[in-house]
Amino acid sequence: MRLWLMTLVLMGTSVAFAANVHLKPGHRDPTFSDGGLMLSVAGTLAGLGNGDVVVQMDALADVTATCANRGGNQAPGQNPAPISVTGVQVIPASEVKNGTTPFSVVTLPPDTPIPGAPDCPNGNWSEAITDLAFTAATVTIEQPAGVVVLTVACALAPPTTDGPVSPLAVVCEVQP
Repeated sequence: MRLWLMTLVLMGTSVAFAANVHLKPGHRDPTFSDGGLMLSVAGTLAGLGNGDVVVQMDALADVTATCANRGGNQAPGQNPAPISVTGVQVIPASEVKNGTTPFSVVTLPPDTPIPGAPDCPNGNWSEAITDLAFTAATVTIEQPAGVVVLTVACALAPPTTDGPVSPLAVVCEVQP
């Protein structure tokens, strides 16, 4: 009898969490803004259950960097590899109202100068990232933490420049 009761309680608890999480209608694609070395994303989630929400954004960007020798002379034409940056927002259950909550995530800037200056003529130089042009972003929603309930992958084309990203430059799709 106790096992049956415990199973019923656990089943009821799992139903309390998200069932059909989606971006709120009218906001089907999140909005992005390029802050130079950081990317921000904002939107509104609907279809949430009870519990904390974790919103994570992973963004891919082309890097603009400068290489300088110990004398401070810069080497033109360096082409650093693309970089990935991440940001996370935790939204407490108390901020979810009627299954809906806004979100806003900003990625952390990359480490700069880059240790070892891998894209410079040699390791004695310094490599400083001066700008990121974002090309893609994936927003992952978890409720509760560790349980993915929505993933939205967005292409940003052309790559971003500083400031708000035009909605015409954003193509998103929900991934299963």
